[in-house]
Amino acid sequence: MGKMSTRLFVVLALAVAAIFSLVGCGSEKQAPPAAQAQPVEINVSAAVSLKDALAEIQKNYQAKNPNVKLAYNLGASGALQKQIEQGAPADIFISAAPKQMNELEEKNLVNKATRKNLVENKLVVVVPKESKLNITKYEDLTQDGVKKLALGETATVPAGQYAQQVLQKLGLWDAIKDRVVFTKDVRTVLAYTETGNVEAGIVYKTDAISSDKVKVAAVAPEGSHQPIVYPVAVTTGTKQQKAAEAFVEYLFSAESKTVFEKHGFTMGK
Repeated sequence: MGKMSTRLFVVLALAVAAIFSLVGCGSEKQAPPAAQAQPVEINVSAAVSLKDALAEIQKNYQAKNPNVKLAYNLGASGALQKQIEQGAPADIFISAAPKQMNELEEKNLVNKATRKNLVENKLVVVVPKESKLNITKYEDLTQDGVKKLALGETATVPAGQYAQQVLQKLGLWDAIKDRVVFTKDVRTVLAYTETGNVEAGIVYKTDAISSDKVKVAAVAPEGSHQPIVYPVAVTTGTKQQKAAEAFVEYLFSAESKTVFEKHGFTMGK
């Protein structure tokens, strides 16, 4: 009987050890998902004209991915480009023009393989809602009633660069340039027009849609400026490569497309 008791004890001991071993394995297998749930912050430097659409997309994305925090840095594309060149934290860059993205790509500061054209826009003249000026085309900006015309600073603001292209293409720049008030970004052009500090401003169609204090007076003729394309890319300095690529992929989803189109953008080709 003594030998049987010893054998039984050994068998039981081995069984208990096996159970603990299985439990241990289980806990090891569960560890990676717990690690994946660690909060991730993605810094997105984006053209300020995307502000309203991106705010809505942020809400949608974070509801689906509660462990991801999207931190937006919104501004003029040229200013954002300079910040990235100077080492500011950025995992993703969305420019309002190819120029700024091209220059970062040349300096190997964005990952060329992740670059895509996200959305497109149109350029419009806006006037205050109550304006009595008769402006129906860009040529009408030369009339005496337009004392001040707001544009984005042409050195750093793509909307300002596009506006200057239109005015030069139509032969209007020399007649208008002394009336121009330059601003730090396109949303400031909109604000100046909303408050009546200027008689007119040139902004994106999407900016005009975002405001109930202005009305669209004219749309830039086809071919009068370079196509208004917003490229997106993951930066080479990102420490969140997978999370950044996942968010860029989401920007092209059907859900995001609906948001962009609601705010007046068309998806890139």
